Amino acid sequence: MRNNTKIVVLVFAIFLNACETEKSETKKNSSAEDNLYFGYKPPGLTPEIFVPKNSTSQDWKFGNTDSLSMDEFYFTYTGNNPFENPVVVYRNEGSYYNVNKYTFSHNPSDSNILYSRWNYIERTDSGWSKIKSLGPMFEREDWGIMVMSVSSKGTFVFDDYKSNDVIRMSRIINGEREEPKLLGKHINTGKWTCHPFIAPDESYLIWGSEREDGYGKSDNYISFRQQDDSWGPAINMGDKINSELEENGAQLTPDGKYLLFSRHEEKVREDGTTYWESKQYWVDARIIETLRIHQ
Repeated sequence: MRNNTKIVVLVFAIFLNACETEKSETKKNSSAEDNLYFGYKPPGLTPEIFVPKNSTSQDWKFGNTDSLSMDEFYFTYTGNNPFENPVVVYRNEGSYYNVNKYTFSHNPSDSNILYSRWNYIERTDSGWSKIKSLGPMFEREDWGIMVMSVSSKGTFVFDDYKSNDVIRMSRIINGEREEPKLLGKHINTGKWTCHPFIAPDESYLIWGSEREDGYGKSDNYISFRQQDDSWGPAINMGDKINSELEENGAQLTPDGKYLLFSRHEEKVREDGTTYWESKQYWVDARIIETLRIHQ
């Protein structure tokens, strides 16, 4: 009888131990999932290469079902890769379709309009509208816009490769859109200046530039808004962000948690021709505050 009791107690102890182990593993896995960012393990204050998961057909959908035309139609990306071009446009060029990948920016306070270069699209009840023009102020033939960034106040910041690679800004003043103006020389300095990103609250501006004080062909720089509303000095974002290679294209994830940027390297094929290899990086956006402290 005593032996049977010992066996029952032993089995019960093993059962309790198994339950506790299962609870511990469940809690551990749950904690690990909670720490993921849309299924990705996020970085700390040291940039890491972002390796995207393969997208599927479920990650894409028609973007303009309300005005679907075989002359122009496009797909919008709905997956979890923050580096993916959000809109792919197909245009009928007669004997073939020309494919354009548009990187759209959005006003953080209005997600119903997306901006790309001198264009924009609007959200409708059945999808997104066709691509529309921002108007002659941004269609000037002597301007070359590659990247358009938009703040919560509706301020546009864009580069201009046709005017010696500079950055311009256009604000809304008393309800009216002002003519785009050149930013100061401390920003528009260097071999070229492009790929701007303005913070949603306009507290800082990031861009890519090749300068003598840089680490390589192109570095990411940042300028913080001062108390008198002017832009502070251009600050190189340091050797964690920049290298001897070419860095540019910095931007925040929509929730402001992570800073994304690209690093490019020119390589040579066996036949002697060259090509650019690009890798995407991301880092905790708190790194920006470390630069603000030392401005």
